[in-house]
Amino acid sequence: MKRVISSFYLILFFISLSSFSQVDPDIFSKFDSKFYVIDGYKINVEVKGTGDPIFFLPGGPGNSHDYMQANFGQYYKTNTVVFFDFLGRGKSDDAQNKEEYSVENDTDLIEKLRIILKFDKISVVGHSYGTVPAQAYAIKYPEHLDKLLLISGFHSAEMWQANCDSYNHYAKIHFPEKWKQVDSLRALGYVSSQEPLKSVYGSIPTKYVYYHNTSITGNSPKEPYRNWANDVYATIIGRDGDFFVSGSMINQDYRQQLKHVTAKTLIVAGRYDGVSTPEFNMQYKTFMPQAPFVMFEQSGHNPYLEEPEKFFALFESFFEIK
Repeated sequence: MKRVISSFYLILFFISLSSFSQVDPDIFSKFDSKFYVIDGYKINVEVKGTGDPIFFLPGGPGNSHDYMQANFGQYYKTNTVVFFDFLGRGKSDDAQNKEEYSVENDTDLIEKLRIILKFDKISVVGHSYGTVPAQAYAIKYPEHLDKLLLISGFHSAEMWQANCDSYNHYAKIHFPEKWKQVDSLRALGYVSSQEPLKSVYGSIPTKYVYYHNTSITGNSPKEPYRNWANDVYATIIGRDGDFFVSGSMINQDYRQQLKHVTAKTLIVAGRYDGVSTPEFNMQYKTFMPQAPFVMFEQSGHNPYLEEPEKFFALFESFFEIK
């Protein structure tokens, strides 16, 4: 059965161009923020459209919703699309206590929004870190999940550690002069969330890790916005999270539970992804054998940007979008 499904998807890739694969440069103006008070904090939520609801979960942890809206916002024409900023990210309030930033709280926020928005069932699309609360939601709230799409995801803290190791190997061999500074600062006891190591480490170009086609640029809002929250990253992944995973991420391991997920699921990966590495991503075939797995052979971490025709044809087939 799995082979039949995979063959069906492959045929779809070459039938025609996806009608939604072209990014709308004005997509952000089509959405309005609405703030819901949840657990005492204002959470930014942007909803548009009618039809089956799809929640989009951005990566990071630390990213705002904007890049997911840039690439998937056009689906308000066929579905109810829900974009939101997790606590401490984007336009949402910051937590009074940083320990409130956690995978567990991100997962529960999805469920609280589902209840507030009065949806019986939702579908969830997670990208990068967004796949972590997405999988946790599938395991914790199975009765309210319709479909699950995991893009360049992480099934465990071990896989996230492999992400760190992959990136650091790349940085060390390609930018030895910068890595010498990194080594010197780490020898003095600095961790990756501390200055000056934070700035030195952050100056290492990342495009070759995230992209196969390094000329790709994404759509972003024209007005100033907070697209990254480093304190959230440092809390969830760890204060030395670019080298050693800790934080609440250290407790995440879905490998033994994924085979029990009953929601219709699709898993997507990029062959040249230096973050969610193929070495670990292909393990989903073992841990979640019920889910079709598609490798994008000309993509890195963002296949919807690098192979949009193939990606959106697959996306629309999976969500039964006509």
